[in-house]
Amino acid sequence: MSLLHTIDSPKDLKRLSVKELESLAKEVRRVIIHTTACTGGHLAPNLGVVELTLALHYVFDAPNDRIVWDVGHQCYTHKLVTGRRDRFHTLRQWQGISGFPKRDESFYDAFGAGHASTSISAALGMASAKHLKGCPSRIIAVIGDGSMTGGMAFEALNHAGDLGRDLIVVLNDNEMSISPNVGAFSSFLSRKLSSRTVMSLKREVESTLKAIPGVGANIVQLLKKSEESFLAFFTPGMLFQALRFQYIGPIQGHRLDRLIETFEAAKALKGPVLIHVGTVKGKGYEPAECDPARFHGVGCFDVATGKTAKDDADVPSYTSVFGRCLTELAEKDPRIVAITAAMPQGTGLDVFAQVYPKRFFDVGIAEQHAVTFAAGLAVEGYRPVVAVYSTFLQRAYDQIVHDVCLQNLPVVFAMDRGGLVGEDGPTHHGVFDLSYLRHIPNMVVMAPKDENELRRMLKTALQHKGPIALRYPRGSGVGVALDPHPTELPIGRGELLREGGDAVLVAVGASVMEALAAAEILAREGIEAAVINARFVKPLDVELIGRWAQRTSFVVTVEENVRQGGFGSAVVEALSDEGLMPPRLLRLGVPDTFVPHGSLRQLRKELGLDGEGIARSVREALATSKAHGVPIRAVG
Repeated sequence: MSLLHTIDSPKDLKRLSVKELESLAKEVRRVIIHTTACTGGHLAPNLGVVELTLALHYVFDAPNDRIVWDVGHQCYTHKLVTGRRDRFHTLRQWQGISGFPKRDESFYDAFGAGHASTSISAALGMASAKHLKGCPSRIIAVIGDGSMTGGMAFEALNHAGDLGRDLIVVLNDNEMSISPNVGAFSSFLSRKLSSRTVMSLKREVESTLKAIPGVGANIVQLLKKSEESFLAFFTPGMLFQALRFQYIGPIQGHRLDRLIETFEAAKALKGPVLIHVGTVKGKGYEPAECDPARFHGVGCFDVATGKTAKDDADVPSYTSVFGRCLTELAEKDPRIVAITAAMPQGTGLDVFAQVYPKRFFDVGIAEQHAVTFAAGLAVEGYRPVVAVYSTFLQRAYDQIVHDVCLQNLPVVFAMDRGGLVGEDGPTHHGVFDLSYLRHIPNMVVMAPKDENELRRMLKTALQHKGPIALRYPRGSGVGVALDPHPTELPIGRGELLREGGDAVLVAVGASVMEALAAAEILAREGIEAAVINARFVKPLDVELIGRWAQRTSFVVTVEENVRQGGFGSAVVEALSDEGLMPPRLLRLGVPDTFVPHGSLRQLRKELGLDGEGIARSVREALATSKAHGVPIRAVG
């Protein structure tokens, strides 16, 4: 029997020898590699923390001791040894286990985390609560060096040093976030000495000093007492010590014996402690070690070659279409600059960065700074494009309102992963952006139905003289031909894609193609539904929508966004204000709940947002209206 199959809880780890733990680490790596090859997931980050995770659970007493992960996608080994081994094959699948810590999945998951830089704040809150209760258990925050580029992490470090609570912060330093880390702090962290270098330097200094007649031996003894200060001077220790943390490290993150020894020592210390651990992202799987950025978050792949299905895809992704189009437009307009928050590849800006390195800015995991930084560029006449996942832009809401929209600055927000994103689940679904952006004065919000319309909207955005947000989905486009030279769209104008007298389906973004599919299904049943591609959520094409509302007397809005305050709400408000409300109106979108993880196809089916689901809702609404014998207004 394999060692892993004997581990049902962290208590089972404690009876193993270090040699057995090393064998277990190899087995865990194999399971993670072969599982993510089938399910997709965050491979490289998890391969880098196998020994670190085993050592933490070996030394500390979870769940009494709390382990808080940052970012949560590092938790696969943690899940394997905390009772979820037999369900690990369901990772990120519909009704399977999550790819992130999830408090209602296991009491070993101390805190949910899908966004970066939150662990120290959460852990400090727990440590303070334990202090108030008089409880002696330990709180450990495991934070990546990429997450340390976020300002929230430093706010928490500052507060922790001031409070002086018992708190252990493990800094997992692999010199990567998703892509290679950038910034002054990352450069500072990289100034660490290997054990071999330290020992060599110490031996050389000691030998030289001992040769000094009379006083050499005394100087050597004095230096040995100052060894901690010596190391702190040459490592990031002096920064953390200035924040009143006891600094330990750097230590090798793949040596179980050293990790265990260090964690045991840290348990005995009082007050805040920071342990600096060096790891290798993708450790143990050559393709991931060679290209950790590509294997940070990967779809299904062949273990032998590392090749993914999308490597052979004929239809380009929305992300790649955006990146190439922005690069093309930047050739003719030197004012265009691109900004990302630690995700040049994830947002498609890696191409732009190669061609225009001086006009590309990676600010680290710091979305708030990215937005205000863009506002500063706009003040000086540049046309900044902030490329960011929809879910991460939420973190910069105040900056969007105060620093961009209030001053009516021409900043373009290119929101990738708008709508449902699939297997990453509720922390990553971009289903709130239409609601939190459309109510801000001066903001224009639009979403393309296909990849060619994305190019046209990007061209439109860069010509607009105020704030404008462009939202597009994850994954491949629909396969339409791309115009060689994108042309602008008239702002606030939609398009009629199909005529019909029984209902009008008004959709936006990725939902447009599903609405067209629904119209085809309904047509086979004798129900003729018109389809409008709204294009713009703000401003709406009230004239077009109102005309078809009056013609059909039944409006159905479709969106991959929460219904509260979303696109459908905008349509209702606009028709009501203009006195054009039809007798029947149905809003289809994401209900008032957090959507779980699963494939896009499964999630759209469950939410009734695929072609079949939309057709079913229209069919049922028409049947209900007919059964009552009078027109009804069904606001879903």
